[in-house]
Amino acid sequence: WIPRGEGYSLYLRPNVIAMNDNLGLAFPESLLLYVVTSPVGPYYKSGFKPIRLTSQSNYIRAFKGGTGDSKVGGNYAPTMKPAKEAEMKGYSQVLWTLDDLVTEVGAMNVFFVFDRGEGQNKEIVTPPLSRGDILPGVTRRSIVELANEWDGYDMVERDISMKEIEAAVKEGTLLEVFGAGTAAVVTPIECIQYNDEDLEIPATGGVTQKVWDQLLSIQYGKVEHPWSVKVDV
Repeated sequence: WIPRGEGYSLYLRPNVIAMNDNLGLAFPESLLLYVVTSPVGPYYKSGFKPIRLTSQSNYIRAFKGGTGDSKVGGNYAPTMKPAKEAEMKGYSQVLWTLDDLVTEVGAMNVFFVFDRGEGQNKEIVTPPLSRGDILPGVTRRSIVELANEWDGYDMVERDISMKEIEAAVKEGTLLEVFGAGTAAVVTPIECIQYNDEDLEIPATGGVTQKVWDQLLSIQYGKVEHPWSVKVDV
């Protein structure tokens, strides 16, 4: 009952809820841990095709010191209205920012690839986990670990602002951008709206394609890798 083919898989979602026999705000004395399983297909209808984002500063997804680095429903409730507004304007998702610093895309972590000049390694940048305002996604971690082994690239976890992205687009040094998450896996990004201007980005780039190919080869057991364990059924 799981569709065969790349992009399809069995999605596992652990959940935990309080089981106190009262209604109210109180520390739980009892918890129920359960797992929802569901067959899933490609996260975006367009499949492995570039999407367009709008950066958001009027609404804030998470603050430092909050629950932005945890998989809780409270992180998603305030994103529904801005996501719908973005969709109505022709954008697929919201790129969340805090004080102009990039945090993450609505359903994904985000990566940027910069050209640092002749003779220099290209730089792959993703926002750091140290601020506590983004989810430490396993797909994010997988990409960081894979990219750290590539020749010609520096994998860097650091703050990155929309002003830096805007300048890099206009200078031609932002080579590509992509999102990454459990459901979406890897999604190329071809545009980020910022200050009422669409910043057009080359897509799909070589790094994006390389990440997609490596992750899916591991996921579907096409290559030998410690992360991929075949189970006889």
